[in-house]
Amino acid sequence: MEYHGVEGHSNLLRDPNSDSIVNIDMLGYEKYVAQRDAKQKKNQKVHSIEKEVASMKEDIGEIKKLLKELLNESK
Repeated sequence: MEYHGVEGHSNLLRDPNSDSIVNIDMLGYEKYVAQRDAKQKKNQKVHSIEKEVASMKEDIGEIKKLLKELLNESK
């Protein structure tokens, strides 16, 4: 199958049968995948930290409630 170049894009070829465009820049693709994976990992870390902070807030609220109960009982 013979591909034709896409004007102005050295890393793109056009398939004359389907008229589709094929990216032949493997280095660019690998770079994109690495960036996507790094972003996904960062987002997962942020989500994990947010869950941990929410849990800590609940714990602090419960501690405050228990302290208030102890103060009221001692009066």
